[in-house]
Amino acid sequence: MRKDFGSKPYLYPQPVLMIASYDQEGTPDVMNAAWGGISDDNQISMCLSAGHKTVKNILERKAFTVSMADAAHVKECDYLGIVSANQVPDKVARAGFHTTKSSHVDAPIIDELAMALECKLISYDPESCRMVGEIVNVSIDESVLTEDGKVDVSKLNPITFDPINSAYLKLGEKAGNAFSDGKSLK
Repeated sequence: MRKDFGSKPYLYPQPVLMIASYDQEGTPDVMNAAWGGISDDNQISMCLSAGHKTVKNILERKAFTVSMADAAHVKECDYLGIVSANQVPDKVARAGFHTTKSSHVDAPIIDELAMALECKLISYDPESCRMVGEIVNVSIDESVLTEDGKVDVSKLNPITFDPINSAYLKLGEKAGNAFSDGKSLK
């Protein structure tokens, strides 16, 4: 038997996205958001309300990066989601994170997080809060790559957001082979 919960933003997994930008003075700003994902081959879409300092920065600079939060930095990533740069402009430094300027867009890359999408702003609709970015580069620290140059998810160790229980979860083990396992049912 099933139980109805009505209209809720329940979807698994929800990546924990760390969205980084520079403010007018060039100070790095990072926010934590879980409502986003790939929306085209080279695009990411996110639901970000206009009141966020990060959104204001992105609209001004027309660029941002998106890193995936990982299990090693849960506390720091959560802090960046519960503290606003509107009140705490140096929250990235207070979290203990360091940044490096992207060589592809006018936005910071978080040094401690191993994977970042470097994006140019395509559009933002303040009514729906939908922001769309063009992914111009993906930067990955070699420490999470396999010998043949692929991402080792167990080394990346990304977390997801559990909206029902207000928790962060580590991604689990491999469950199958994409574009392959279903062939046995043909």
